[in-house]
Amino acid sequence: MELKALQMFRHLAKTLHFSKTAGAMFVSPPTLSRVITRLEQECGAALFVRNNRSVQLTAAGQRFLEFAELTLQAWLEVRADIGQQEAQLSGTLSLYCSVTASQSHLPRLLDKLQAQYPQIELKLDTGDHSLAVGNVEQHKTDIAIAIYTPEFPAHLSFKKIDEVPLVLIVPKTLQVSNIEDIKWHEHSVVMPAGGPSKRTINHWFAEHGVKPRVYASVSGNEAIVSMVALGLGIGFVPQIVLDNSVAKAKVTSIEAKDIEAYSLGLCFLKERENDALIRAMVDLFDS
Repeated sequence: MELKALQMFRHLAKTLHFSKTAGAMFVSPPTLSRVITRLEQECGAALFVRNNRSVQLTAAGQRFLEFAELTLQAWLEVRADIGQQEAQLSGTLSLYCSVTASQSHLPRLLDKLQAQYPQIELKLDTGDHSLAVGNVEQHKTDIAIAIYTPEFPAHLSFKKIDEVPLVLIVPKTLQVSNIEDIKWHEHSVVMPAGGPSKRTINHWFAEHGVKPRVYASVSGNEAIVSMVALGLGIGFVPQIVLDNSVAKAKVTSIEAKDIEAYSLGLCFLKERENDALIRAMVDLFDS
């Protein structure tokens, strides 16, 4: 039973709202649902009564909430004791991530970093997400926010922090809201030039028997949003890229339920897993 699972359960027990808790805990609603299901299996009892309109704690859920509160409080006390020993933790840590990740995931982290470790200096470098893994391998950065792929290097550690879905975006003027209504032979497609999104999108097209009419292959998902907003085609982009795009008002987002989401996480050399600064950064994302 993981502390993260207990934190998710406690939050859901307070909100009784899966979407609100999923957003607050940086997971997707399906991921949250799977976590709760695993807890119920471990407890051997239903913790929530769910229907289309409401979510309620069961008697077993109320008892488990008491356990979760005590366990998490005990963990905080242990962390506080350890924190007294590490209060003077200082040094410089370099972090690389995409511009989008710096907007979507870093603000809360930086607030926590300043509050808990004011003497740690964070050097932030942003750029294309495809460079994240290479920058860690080449010792250009200590830690990076990267995307996990099947070819992820074995000598790197990966700590998942979020699950990011891909969505189809079309120009607002197209007036289409359902993916089944897309006539692919009538539309140009803006594709990513590389990276995990390209692999996932190509796989989705192959599964659906679609031969996309590629208008352009571009580097950077932000550029795909801009080109679609200009009416130059349609394309798939990560939801967090769309959420942080200045052009999002000019496109329509269409859900594709069967396209694979990707895992976003912290990436660093395995040989540095016990490095105090890296461990502090990983713990901040967990808290």
